[in-house]
Amino acid sequence: MKKIGVISLGMFMLMNVFSSKQNVQAQTKNSMKEKVEQYAQVRLSTDISYLSPKEKQILSIFFDVSKIMDDLYWKQTFGNKNEIMKIKDKDTREFAMINYGYWDRMDNMKPFVKGVGSKPLGCTFYPQDMTKQEFEKIQDNNKTSLYTVVRRDKQGKLIVKWYHQEYKQEIDKAVSLLNKAVALAEDEGLKTYLKERIKALQTDDYYESDLAWMNMKNSDLDFVVGPIENYEDRLFGYKAAYEAFILVKDPQWSKNLSKYIKLLPELQKGLPCEERFKQEVPGTESDINVYDVVYYGGDCNAGGKTIAINLPNDEKVQIKKGSRRFQLKNAMKAKFDNIVIPIAKEVMNEEQMQKINFNAFFSNVTFHEVAHGLGIKNTINGKGTARQALKNQYSAYEEAKADVLGLYMVSQLIKKGEITNITEEESITTFIAGIFRSVRFGASEAHGQANMMCFNFFEKAGAFTRDDNGRYTINYDKARQAIADWSALVLKIEGTGDYDFAQSYAKDNATIHSDLQKDLDNINSKGIPIDIRYIQGKQELGLK
Repeated sequence: MKKIGVISLGMFMLMNVFSSKQNVQAQTKNSMKEKVEQYAQVRLSTDISYLSPKEKQILSIFFDVSKIMDDLYWKQTFGNKNEIMKIKDKDTREFAMINYGYWDRMDNMKPFVKGVGSKPLGCTFYPQDMTKQEFEKIQDNNKTSLYTVVRRDKQGKLIVKWYHQEYKQEIDKAVSLLNKAVALAEDEGLKTYLKERIKALQTDDYYESDLAWMNMKNSDLDFVVGPIENYEDRLFGYKAAYEAFILVKDPQWSKNLSKYIKLLPELQKGLPCEERFKQEVPGTESDINVYDVVYYGGDCNAGGKTIAINLPNDEKVQIKKGSRRFQLKNAMKAKFDNIVIPIAKEVMNEEQMQKINFNAFFSNVTFHEVAHGLGIKNTINGKGTARQALKNQYSAYEEAKADVLGLYMVSQLIKKGEITNITEEESITTFIAGIFRSVRFGASEAHGQANMMCFNFFEKAGAFTRDDNGRYTINYDKARQAIADWSALVLKIEGTGDYDFAQSYAKDNATIHSDLQKDLDNINSKGIPIDIRYIQGKQELGLK
């Protein structure tokens, strides 16, 4: 990441800057229409006929709370959302809504509106005029918390404020709504979780609510809500952004996956790395479930959409209880049909193309989420957690770990006869084809960096070769070795917390070389969507 001397714009400065640019113009009308069409429209819905009347009322409340989380995310990442409405060109306005601002999240955060500079690395989490040196001198241990912002007081002194103080008005509204959901909840696990989440939103202490969420096993509804991921803070990687997922469980698919949790300790012991990096014992109270997602709000809805969830992020909770892993089946299928298959037809060897299928895609994504709970959380040399030691590099390497260990575990489970509906070669082929979808995220985003590092490592290892027509052919023996070697390297980086090496390696390898760029340009010229956008809301479920 490029070093800078001045930290990002604060919220009040963002509002002032954007207010002065009311007549912003798009690059061209045609190009903006094409950008919008890069996101295939998908309706988010599912069968809720089996839910009780009270569960349907709770769902309706969840939609209202999610809208609040979405508004909070606008404040955190952009400032005054109303400035977007002043854009005259319809397509530019729509594209800004997709990206939650004037910067293309799928194109290295490039501005697509004239007169707007680079997206502030720290969004609105920090004052515009604060230097890194000033930040380091702040005498407040809470300055690096996931749930605080930095502001200046009337005297110009830097102060730290908790989210529940900074966003009190919105939090109070969300709490009032969630109290209504608590009164309606019939499932005791859901009721307890909502009570604890209310306390968390009001105190910014999420530990107990995360534990309560881990214990919520039987509810057909789930609601992931609050400040969770720290990808938006590209300056320090300290601050979490608000988001909300509304989820409805698929009971049958969930049952099919539940058996894999018992295998976590065995999978941890078999990781292809030095013994010192796999000594931690993963929690076995984790669960894997399949859901249809019916609403994305805030961070999870910005630009590219996730197709699986692995939470909570708190290492203390993960070590004690494990984590919960949700596969978002309807979103996953939408991406596979609209993006993965059309891309594979353009770049893969035609014979190997036959090995790509949704079951393999589903398994790879599932075990990507399982892999977040494996490996090592605490460095072996006293540098604290891997997250603390790797700082702003952590997210990219954690995603890289999850990608490659997920693929490794699928291969192992196929060999053990635990997964029987796909072959190892189908898993590998589908994974590599899927990289072409993921690298379109660009190298400025953690998932994109992770995929580029993996792609370049695999290519150098001979896992695949490219012919003159831009078709890729996989060498499966070399691919298996590359999987093991890349796993070992990523686990070593996290286990040692070697920030300097991590930063240097990413700088050299999280890049798109010329041949790949040609292939991506060819893909883009075919009109294949980069990602998906949702038609979503109560109306899609017939709720009031």
